[in-house]
Amino acid sequence: MMSRIAPRPFIALTCALVFMFLLNELTLGGVLLGAVVGLAVAYFTGRFWPGSPRLRNPRVILAYIGVVMKDIFVSNIQVARLVLFRSGSDLRSQFITVPLDLRSPEAIAALAGTITLTPGTLSSDLSADGRALLVHCLNVDDPDAIVADIKNRYERPLKEIFE
Repeated sequence: MMSRIAPRPFIALTCALVFMFLLNELTLGGVLLGAVVGLAVAYFTGRFWPGSPRLRNPRVILAYIGVVMKDIFVSNIQVARLVLFRSGSDLRSQFITVPLDLRSPEAIAALAGTITLTPGTLSSDLSADGRALLVHCLNVDDPDAIVADIKNRYERPLKEIFE
């Protein structure tokens, strides 16, 4: 019965919370309307979600979020330094191919999103066979070190979480 009302409870809850944050006030009517919007979004988009991702090790998620938040903060400072104190001709931007060990589409999407969220890097393309990710880096000294860093800091924990 509950799965018919809320086929995707996490999506419903997330939509309701986003609605409440956008409303910017806590009222009974706002909470009820947020719940209705969340349930409606989850219900009407349910057919677009073929299955739920399986989280193998959910405890790693918190550590992963901490690493990503720290990397976003540090990268913001590094990119600001590059932009403020270096000329464009001094930057060594480059596309780098990162071979993937991940096979889960959700894990690959999380990796690509994480790379794009981190200032100075951007996920550009996924190979047709899903085994390599093309990443643009703003400033590259050692491409192999960047690939190793992405694989150790992001891909390894995502593999623990999803696979």
